[in-house]
Amino acid sequence: MASASVLGVDLGTQPTAGGIAAEFRFPARRYHATPWGSHVNEGLIEWPPSPWRLLRSFLATGYTKLRWPKEGPPPLARSLIHKLALVLPRYRLPHALGTHSRHYMPMARFKNGREETTMVLDTWARIEDGAVGVHWDVHLTPEERCLFGDIVRELGYLGRSESWVDGMLLSEAALSDFDVQPGEARERPGSGWEQVSLLAPLPAPEYLNWREEIVHAALTSLPAVNTKGKSLSKAQRAKLIEETQAAYPADLVACLQADTGWLHALGWNQPPGSRKVFYWRRADSLEGTGMRSVPRAYRPPSVEFMLLSMATASGNLHALPSITRTLPQGELLHRALLAHGPREENATAALSGRDSNGDPLRGEHAHRHAHLIHVDLDGDEHLDHALIWVPQGLNADAQRSVRAVRRTFAKGIDPLKLAVVAAGSRSDLASLPPPWGERLLAVLGGKGGSRRWRSITPFVPPRYVKPRGRNALEGQIAVELVGRGFSEPISIRVFDPHTDDLARKSRHFVRRRGRRRAPTPPADCGFMLELEFKEPVLGPVALGYGSHFGLGLFTAVE
Repeated sequence: MASASVLGVDLGTQPTAGGIAAEFRFPARRYHATPWGSHVNEGLIEWPPSPWRLLRSFLATGYTKLRWPKEGPPPLARSLIHKLALVLPRYRLPHALGTHSRHYMPMARFKNGREETTMVLDTWARIEDGAVGVHWDVHLTPEERCLFGDIVRELGYLGRSESWVDGMLLSEAALSDFDVQPGEARERPGSGWEQVSLLAPLPAPEYLNWREEIVHAALTSLPAVNTKGKSLSKAQRAKLIEETQAAYPADLVACLQADTGWLHALGWNQPPGSRKVFYWRRADSLEGTGMRSVPRAYRPPSVEFMLLSMATASGNLHALPSITRTLPQGELLHRALLAHGPREENATAALSGRDSNGDPLRGEHAHRHAHLIHVDLDGDEHLDHALIWVPQGLNADAQRSVRAVRRTFAKGIDPLKLAVVAAGSRSDLASLPPPWGERLLAVLGGKGGSRRWRSITPFVPPRYVKPRGRNALEGQIAVELVGRGFSEPISIRVFDPHTDDLARKSRHFVRRRGRRRAPTPPADCGFMLELEFKEPVLGPVALGYGSHFGLGLFTAVE
């Protein structure tokens, strides 16, 4: 068996059969710990967790979870800590990636009317999979093993409080592959290994011998007179002796429990009872972000819906476009989407409604491209959201184009700001909070569909209305429904503009010129309808001229 030493301290031997080992998993995949003697802004990570940190964590767990008395650990716990401090543990490390975030902390100091800040790095190791294994080659009594198991299972975090852990004891069959070992430079395991310095406790007997020598030397050199040259009284000398002895903790457990404030007050640059030891770990155990190859760009799955919010620069909701501006707002958004159009052909067709030759999609694909539906989700008669519905689905390229559109225009006001607030399936949009989710759910047909649907924007016939046949108003509605995959309705009700307020307002939704740069509608009027189906159907239901830009939109009626 090979042994090693650092600064005359025996570092132990290769583990023999037996001993005790524990495994620590990180549920949040984060391990926060700065090596002793390093500033947090240096961005260094203590990997693996040092023996000193482990024993301090065990003691803290005993006090907080196992109800140890405040006077100190019970005898069994002291025996356990002393035995674990006798040897240097060996480790089994999962792969970890070093990463960080940056925070600008206020300094309560102002300059030119602004509070100054200082940048603080929060560095941690990201552990995607696996656990840290730690093995101590010591013999424990059954009672000590039982106590050690309780401590490991109750341990809540390791390092900073964000480093949550789940601990468990390992069986003797799992006591292998602990390849992170202590050793000097001459014992390099081979290529692909690097050396790190960790803080470890001195064995308890060695610390007591050191303390006795250092305290004796300190007491011997105590002055016999005070600063004024007068001899010290017995009380003064006794107090000076007490202060000198108190500067050196009574035993190893007291060293492990010393807090940072006490260390700083007495000028310790390293905790008493500790030592720096060198460990060999694999060079790729903690990978820096600059060393990792660039991952493949994430491509989100295809979605059927994307919801955009609209806001004015001032935040005034009543300055948003009126609900009668549905058609022009849809056309303006369409032009903005094409200006940021994707290069991929399928994505382009999904947004433009045209094939690679520039011809409009026809047949079964005629209504499977984007519907740009502007809606009023807060009920104030102003358009505040735009629902992009694409039955064929928006792939990653098309979604990127939608997210690239940050503004749109409106008549008489400054440009409107756009932001994606939701993207996904029907059920994803249905989970939005009320009242927006409720009104949007009505446009989608509820959770299970609806039999009755009522117009919220007028239906404009796509062809001239004839007295009877397929080109009659009812005939055109039925043809539109079948062309979009719906069944024919069992009843169609047309609301009279003389008695229905919304039907009276329908003339404001559409003008004779219709869409810009497109054929005008055959009829200079729109109809507000109520449709009833034999079985519940899911929405959106959008029919007729301009249905891809917000006209002919229906909402489910409970």
